[in-house]
Amino acid sequence: MKFGGTSVQDSDAIGNVVNIVKTRLKRKPVIVSSATARTTDTLLQCCRYASEGNYEKASDTIRQIKERHLKIAKELISDEILLEKLNSQIKELIDNLRDIVKGIYLLSELSDRSIAKVVSHGELLSTLILFFALNDKGVKAELVDARDFMFTNMDFTNAEPLIDIITEKVTQRLKPILSSGKVVVTQGFIASTTDGVTTTFSRGGSDYSASIIGMAMNAEEVEIWTDVDGILTADPRIVDNTRIIKEISFREAAELAYFGAKVLHPSTILPAVEKNIPVRVLNSRNPEGKGTLITNNVEESQYLIKSITSKKEIKVINIYSPKMLLAHGFLKKVFEVFDKYKTSVDLITTSEVNVSLTLDNDDNIAEIINELSGFSEVNLEEDKSLVCVVGNNLKYIPGVAKKVFQVLGDFNIAMISQGASLVNISFVVDRENLNLVLQTLHKEFFG
Repeated sequence: MKFGGTSVQDSDAIGNVVNIVKTRLKRKPVIVSSATARTTDTLLQCCRYASEGNYEKASDTIRQIKERHLKIAKELISDEILLEKLNSQIKELIDNLRDIVKGIYLLSELSDRSIAKVVSHGELLSTLILFFALNDKGVKAELVDARDFMFTNMDFTNAEPLIDIITEKVTQRLKPILSSGKVVVTQGFIASTTDGVTTTFSRGGSDYSASIIGMAMNAEEVEIWTDVDGILTADPRIVDNTRIIKEISFREAAELAYFGAKVLHPSTILPAVEKNIPVRVLNSRNPEGKGTLITNNVEESQYLIKSITSKKEIKVINIYSPKMLLAHGFLKKVFEVFDKYKTSVDLITTSEVNVSLTLDNDDNIAEIINELSGFSEVNLEEDKSLVCVVGNNLKYIPGVAKKVFQVLGDFNIAMISQGASLVNISFVVDRENLNLVLQTLHKEFFG
């Protein structure tokens, strides 16, 4: 059971989590928690203040984090002895955090290793409070530091899990606790190298942690508890009358997550797919809801399309070179540049002498364009958005593409991609038209 930041954002939310966990005790749950809402962003800001030489602001930020968590603890824990122990351990974590931040300030240097160490305190604080809250309400629980069993490579802020080691350690560390009748509480997002240095997955990585643990333990199900009722047919902040998708395939969910749906981290379901473990997306504010089930065995839907998602801020790089014509090594040369700067590409279309591709971040874009310009003409288009229409076997359903683009006849459409995936049609639009494009498509397909 993974609980996101909004599910543990305050004392009421954590109290709600305790009640949800109580309904799952017979199923021997492992609880994976994110940091409380906005804490990770606050910790990152603290790092920036310290590295820029503003220790006063960094220190004040730490004080705010401390006060927030002490307040949650006070409102949540009724047993005075437990509360005293919890407060003492919160202060100990905050003192440790302050020491690390002071080191960043003194060195005026902010490394990925330091960032991982600082932001890990968000999950360490939230799980500490959740552990005490469970025990205070009569649920026998044990708090296990994820860094005792979740091992990764040394890419400190975008770590890759060492699955074989994790599987071995999870079995050794967690199964005896569950066998004793206790609930396991542990952190999402954070991990460790094999020599004990703290690492983190990419942002939102608590989902990924939960899925890896589920795979390692052969869990019967992975539950992702968030603040929406499941995966929806579109973003409800943009589109009216969205619906909950009752069931969706692993492949469809992966496409939605990668192409912008915020409910799941893009890597979430990969470990679950390995063992065919169902993933269920649920709302901690509406625990009676059925949510969305992600599985391999999906019943046929009445709708051609399951969901429409988007990436709002993307850039398009157009690469032109006559040398590309009949040159078998040209694409290799292009992608060696992106590999050098560790930059992933979302969408790619090609013609005889052109390659167009989309990026969703600005990191190293000037350097990339400079290197590409050494052997081709390069044009950068900004203020673009990527739209992704997802549904099972769209590639083989006649007329779907016609229906999509016919209804969008008044909009400028670029870089259409269909066929690369069985389950999606992707294309680029001007950012200023994105919301209207999404609304138009949703109305067409969902009425």
